[in-house]
Amino acid sequence: MSDYLEFIAGKDRSTRFNRIPEEWMPKDAFDYQKTIIKWALRKGRACIFAGTGLGKTLMELAWAENVQRFSKWRVLILAPLAVSDQIVSEGKRFGVKVKKIRAESDIDGPGIYVTNYAKLHMVRGHEWSGIVLDESSIIKHHDGATKAELIEFADGIEYRLASTATPAPNDWMELASHAEFLGVCSRAEMLATYFVHDGGETQKWRLKGHAITPFWKWVCSWACLLQSPEDIGFDGSRHKLPELRQHLATISSNSRLPGELFVVEAATLQERLAAKRKTVDDRVAEAARIVAAEPEKPWVIWCHLNSESDALAEAIPGSVELRGDQDEETKERILREFADGTIRVLIGKPSMCGFGLNWQHCSRMAFVGLNDSWEQIYQAVRRCWRFGQSNPVDVWFVAADIEGNVVSNIERKDRQAREMADRMIAETSVFVTDELKDGRNIQVEYKREVKTGEGWEMRLGDCVDETAGMADESIDFSIYSPPFASLYTYSASPRDMGNTRTDDEFLEQYRFLVRNLYRVTKPGRLTAFHCMLLPSSKAHHGEIGLRDFRGELIRIHVEEGWIYHSEVCIWKDPVTSMQRTKAIGLLWKQLKKDSTISRQGIPDYLVVCRKPGVNTSPVSHTAEDFPVGEWQKIASPVWMDINPSDTLQKTSAREEEDERHICPLQLEVIRRALRMWSNSGDTVLSPFGGIGSEGHVALQMGRKFIGCELKESYWKQACANLRAAKSKSSTLFDNAAV
Repeated sequence: MSDYLEFIAGKDRSTRFNRIPEEWMPKDAFDYQKTIIKWALRKGRACIFAGTGLGKTLMELAWAENVQRFSKWRVLILAPLAVSDQIVSEGKRFGVKVKKIRAESDIDGPGIYVTNYAKLHMVRGHEWSGIVLDESSIIKHHDGATKAELIEFADGIEYRLASTATPAPNDWMELASHAEFLGVCSRAEMLATYFVHDGGETQKWRLKGHAITPFWKWVCSWACLLQSPEDIGFDGSRHKLPELRQHLATISSNSRLPGELFVVEAATLQERLAAKRKTVDDRVAEAARIVAAEPEKPWVIWCHLNSESDALAEAIPGSVELRGDQDEETKERILREFADGTIRVLIGKPSMCGFGLNWQHCSRMAFVGLNDSWEQIYQAVRRCWRFGQSNPVDVWFVAADIEGNVVSNIERKDRQAREMADRMIAETSVFVTDELKDGRNIQVEYKREVKTGEGWEMRLGDCVDETAGMADESIDFSIYSPPFASLYTYSASPRDMGNTRTDDEFLEQYRFLVRNLYRVTKPGRLTAFHCMLLPSSKAHHGEIGLRDFRGELIRIHVEEGWIYHSEVCIWKDPVTSMQRTKAIGLLWKQLKKDSTISRQGIPDYLVVCRKPGVNTSPVSHTAEDFPVGEWQKIASPVWMDINPSDTLQKTSAREEEDERHICPLQLEVIRRALRMWSNSGDTVLSPFGGIGSEGHVALQMGRKFIGCELKESYWKQACANLRAAKSKSSTLFDNAAV
């Protein structure tokens, strides 16, 4: 077991973050900023989710300066376009020297460097002791490959900080991206531990009913969330936002959409785009009139279409366009000149310059082209309406009457976002305040306990630990479904085999169990494990395809002395799989594009291995208790009749907030295996007991059962299901051979 404990210690990522000693603190920092800086330094890796204008740049610079002094090496700050110059300027203001990377040759000796996200390729080949992501929510907007590249790059850097505005409370993927960046856990681990999704839409997850408080407590162990200093117990009187005045200028289009007899609001995306194009001239004219009414004021004019940008530049004298086809230097110069007042009216798209920039000198803006992205509008408004703004901020929305659906949709999203943000801060403020006091790293508690009943024993703990303590040759048959590498993660514990970064790490840990199972199994008896081939993705594996997970499990068993005995392929409906996973290879429309990408569905397998030696307790049957028709069905190499919904969590009574096992083994698969390969009175083992599926069936079929389960909530549910098994044994046992 010493080898196993050494493996677990090396795998434990929850406490490996090294704290950074505080050597320097900016004199101008507010008390709340100093507290957050010290907390982030104690953590070593952290996220600062703070409202716009709360001084995230100052806190980033102070953190980076301390990391650089401590490591005596290089710290990298990645920022959105044009924000690099702003960070260099802020560094001068606070006494932190920051060097901007324009070319790879700019990377020299120790120091603090800054560049934009598009230049990640320039910095990859260099060694960094720390990394800062400025406006880090931008990583969720990158495509999967780019985000994976950024997270992979950061994986080799010891100290990490990310900062952005307070995330949307229901944007779980943004939180998952940040947890992955820090190395706290994977997206799969976070979702499996705290979330559940029901049915077809695989992108929609919801917090488990009982997991809301534990989830936010966990988030606050690595992230500081605040919208105002008051949220974490500090004076917020100097951080009151000025008035935000929103105006709607509705243009009467007197225009019908194609196919309409009367003027109606655009509803579909196509109709909205048609509405935008038909009303460009009128909306631009109205915007130009609004800007002309205040000729001395700086203005930001946000647009959505290139045609809007062109028309606005013609209609507003002295305005300057920021366009996607401009080179990087030109874009940075335009943004710099707007910030210093050289340019009075800036025309641009929120997607290009709606993040990270501080424009408190400007208090006027207009949107002359809307889409349904509330976040883009929110971020664009926050460039000017932020702490440090001394004037009321006027925001004009110029929209045609047939664009009414877009306007109402944005208003609805804004109300919902404010309500949810308030609830999130209320939920987390106590946790954040506690964390700021002592900066504890999250610890994963490891518990061991045993519950017993008539014919069963359920152990809470690591299955490798538990099987190591079992007597030699004490088990007649074992059946289980192991975690599918890192496809499903059941807990944050390093002892969880699903909590792995790679397939190789999973297989190394799984080998310890296979070795123990071999020792405790009687000679000539069997073990059966349920598995499948695993999909690979472009983002995580470089290519879309399949990994032979089943073959790897068989290989480990053979290497540990088992005989590869038998297997059955369990059919799964590809239509159901397509609806659940949205896998590109199963989509019918892919046939019309390129059917070389199309593939078959992925079945399940029940693989059986035998321990060498003579079985002293043969499993024998009579023609009466095992009819030839049943044998022919079970002997088939493919089982076509397994109902995927025939699971314990479907048949057992559960309260609304009871745990759901992510992928429980179907009861009929367990019944057939026990019929074939065990006797009445045999001891059956499941090292991954889950909610007790294998034990439930074993008890109903007259076997004894020992189960192991690491996750306490599953273990408790398993104990309840095992206690209930006897009361239903006659009905289910009578049907077992049908």
